[in-house]
Amino acid sequence: MKSVVRQVRALHRMDPADNDHLAALRVAISVAVPSLLLLFLGRADLITYAVFGALTGMYGRSEPHQLRLRHQSQAALVLVGGVAVGVFLSVNHLQSWWLVGVEALLAGAGSVYSDRVKLKPNGPFFGILALGACASVPTDVPGYVAVLIAAGAAAFSMVVGFAGWVRVRAWQAGAARDVASLRGAAGRAAAVHAARYTLAVGLAGTLGVLSGSGHPHWAMAAAAVPLAGADLPSRVRRGIHRIVGTFLGLAVTAVVLVPAPWSLAPLIAAHQVVVLAILVIVFQFTTELFMARHYGLAMVSFTPVILLTTQLAAPIDPSVLILERGVETFVGALVGVLVVVAVRARAAGGTLLFRPARRPGQ
Repeated sequence: MKSVVRQVRALHRMDPADNDHLAALRVAISVAVPSLLLLFLGRADLITYAVFGALTGMYGRSEPHQLRLRHQSQAALVLVGGVAVGVFLSVNHLQSWWLVGVEALLAGAGSVYSDRVKLKPNGPFFGILALGACASVPTDVPGYVAVLIAAGAAAFSMVVGFAGWVRVRAWQAGAARDVASLRGAAGRAAAVHAARYTLAVGLAGTLGVLSGSGHPHWAMAAAAVPLAGADLPSRVRRGIHRIVGTFLGLAVTAVVLVPAPWSLAPLIAAHQVVVLAILVIVFQFTTELFMARHYGLAMVSFTPVILLTTQLAAPIDPSVLILERGVETFVGALVGVLVVVAVRARAAGGTLLFRPARRPGQ
């Protein structure tokens, strides 16, 4: 009973602040500059590529400049790679089952890579999200242009992350980030973890496609969220945070997008594109402000970021957009939690172990 109470309390616990406003400001600047530039050029529909590239700034938040630069370059590979694969699928009209298969396989590969280089935030989640989002929206520019926008935003965010070195020079010759060894038991554990990603993402995507949803990639991204936790309790908490935070974020999004007397939509109709682009920047700031302290609270802001960029890229009925986001997130997060509960690594062998329910009398 005490264990249950402790886990319930952990759902609400806010970790101590650690200069979060500085990390949030770096990310906000990384998102703002390329987004506002595209807005000035009249191409708000391309902001989504800039945002995913700029998420590079979320990595290495507490590291010295030298190591942060290396960390962010490793993260940029995941993010820009996700954008590139997603754009390739979009340009070649490879949707539905193609998207599920490709994203599930790359989720497993991304898991191994992120475990190897110790990405923080953990796992390949943002690369998966970028892949699915870019695959699901049409683009009227050559594919390489979209990828260059993402790469340019990633490079700019690395410049922003390194800029403080001018003020506080702390270069250490030969300094390097730790790299995890994936041999022996550690390698087997990484393989199990990668299998979890492939299974969870593939199963969630399958359910999304079979349901007829226009955004099955949201279910796949949500399924990856619980897997980033350090242990089983933290993984379950992340799944719950994802669902509750997303639902609260959907309420915020409805206030902005859904035409109704109680919403802001009628007020911003004349300058909707400009307002939405500015809101993306503001919400990304508040996302990073709480990302390291309380994942659920961060999702309240990150949900509008994703939906507003989606609406800028390929506008649809806001009510449909919000409904599908809610359903896909619930299904995906639930699948992720079920997978982390079912798939474990044996203490010695490290092979996959599917834990069936006990029969009566066992």
